[in-house]
Amino acid sequence: MKPLTEEWVSKAEDDYVVAVKMFRARKKPVYDAVCYHAQQCAEKYLKAVLQEYDYPIPRTHKLLELLKLVKQVDVSVEILLPDLLVIDQLSVNIRYPGISADKEEAKMILTALKPVRASLQRLLGIG
Repeated sequence: MKPLTEEWVSKAEDDYVVAVKMFRARKKPVYDAVCYHAQQCAEKYLKAVLQEYDYPIPRTHKLLELLKLVKQVDVSVEILLPDLLVIDQLSVNIRYPGISADKEEAKMILTALKPVRASLQRLLGIG
């Protein structure tokens, strides 16, 4: 794996660790942070795949846009679309006042992240 790809993966894993730890926190879990870091994990894994296969990495946070690009590497990632839609839906709105995630939504986003993370790790040869 290319060194820059490894950096993307490392940052994605950092976001994953933060999301899981925050979800499991006994004192004052911050479910908005779970959703945010789960989205960041997915985004960085998608960008890691692009990096590894020498595709330009756009400056975007839109998971579906990134998925379209990653499909050029391996069309089988299309199966991730429903999970990425859940992640997008639960992570964007919570960034603004008036909307907050609850425990159930945080659990849903982590559940959606699991196959995304695993599939992209396999595509990178690390899963």
